Order: sequence, then structure tokens, then C-alpha cells
Amino acid sequence: MPERHKDAPPEADLYAPIEWESAGDYEDIIYEVGDGIARITINRPERRNAFRPPTLAELRAAFTKARDDHDVAANILTGSGGDQQIRGDDGYIGSDEVASQGIGRLDVGDLHVQMRRTPKPIVAAVAGYAVGGGHILHLVCDLTIAAENAKFGQTGPRVGSFDGGFGAGLLARQIGAKRAKEIWFLLRLYDADEALRMGLVNAVVPTADLEREAVAWCREMSFLSPLSLRLLKASFNAAEDGLTGLQQLSHDATLLFYMSEEGQEGRNAYQQRRAPDFSKFPRRP
Repeated sequence: MPERHKDAPPEADLYAPIEWESAGDYEDIIYEVGDGIARITINRPERRNAFRPPTLAELRAAFTKARDDHDVAANILTGSGGDQQIRGDDGYIGSDEVASQGIGRLDVGDLHVQMRRTPKPIVAAVAGYAVGGGHILHLVCDLTIAAENAKFGQTGPRVGSFDGGFGAGLLARQIGAKRAKEIWFLLRLYDADEALRMGLVNAVVPTADLEREAVAWCREMSFLSPLSLRLLKASFNAAEDGLTGLQQLSHDATLLFYMSEEGQEGRNAYQQRRAPDFSKFPRRP
């Protein structure tokens, strides 16, 4: 892996043991925090961590909690899959009132958008299979670290499904259209080293070191400017998300302006019922 910047924290600090503390009670996931990191784990080993509607609802709740927690600087997501056993005619069947009417859900897209709009970096830590829906989840994460035993691929056309959004377009942007079509049209599995060569993941580490490496990356980012990371993430996504992406970027820029003395002068003048004085602020070229 590339050499770290000379001003980065010592590696002994980045790779120090971490103690996770449970921060929520869920059925399908485990939500834990430690050292300014939120770890979200899909916990359905009996289904190889395949997700279902309640899993998606819990993931959305966990990412919301991590977003609103001022102590959390970065997130780790682990787990993968998509459960064909609970797929109905129009989506995936949950256990709520909508499901009782025989109506399926395809709200995984809501989770994808939320993950991309979360202002804090998300690191996917992939061990074993990231295939189908789990493959899309790692795609929409900001960074992906793969264990040596990781396998990547899609299953859609084999089970009568596809993802024409992030699963196709974002994949093509990351690895090129020809390789993306190969993944979707041939449904082959790719090991971690091949995923690294094609630019699908950022790094490959021994399986036993996966969490340790993901934690180190999150700790390293926690020493950086949170507003810079927030605006960079929005900037990367803006071109891909069109006007919606530009809206997010503009909202982040508005937040930055609100925090400036110039922005606060306008607010203070309104609250104090006086005319604002912007003359002291330079008109920069």
C-alpha cells in the first residue's frame, strides 16, 4: 500500500486495539462505536448476511444515528448479499403492514442514496462473498478494503433481476464500461486481487487483518478536516448525481457559509433589526 503522509498519526496509534461498544438494539444488524468510528455489521450468518426489508430499515436507522453522532468521524460497513427467498412479485417481502397486503419493497435504493449523502466517509470491509445486492452496497461506499478471501460479482440476470442505477452506471465509472458489462453479462466471480487490479477495491489485506486495517483507515481520516471530507465526498458525487448531487454540494457549501463571520453578520443584523454591514468583508477576485 502507498506510504502514509509524514504528518499522519504514528502507525502504532492507527493500529492500536479498539474496544467496540454496542450503541443500539437491532435484530439483523449490529451497531457499535469506538474511537470515533461507527461499525455497522449485517448480522444474518444463517443467510450468509443476505439482507431483507427489516435489514434495510435497520441499516438506514444506523447510518442516521452515525450521521447525527458528533463523535463519529467515519463508518465501517461489513456484510453482503440479497435474499431471493423473500423476494415477491414486485419486491422483497417484509413483515410490516405493507407486506401484509402482499406488496413488496424495493427500497434498497433509499439506502444507497442515504449512504452517498452521509457526510462522513464509509469504508466497506469485505470478507467472503460480496455478490448481488452486497456488491452494490460496497460500490456505494467511499472506500473498499477486501480480505484475501473476498469474492465479488453479480447475480441479477441469473435470478431475473438487475440494477440499472448505481449497480451499472457507478460500476462503469469505477472500472470502465467493458469490465462492468462483463461483470453483469457473464456473472463471473472475481477474487480480491483481480478486484484490486480493475480498481474495484482500494486494498487487499490478509483476512485476519481486515478489521484492523479498516479501523486504521478510519482513524487516519478522523485527524483530517471533517468539512473538507464532507465537501470532497459531495463533490465526487455531484457529477454522477446530476442536480440532486449539486443540491447536496450546495447545501454543504451553505453550511460552510453559515459558519463564517460574513454569513453570521447577515443573521445577526436580522435578529438585531439593523442593516447588515458587509463592507468589512473583502470582495475576493
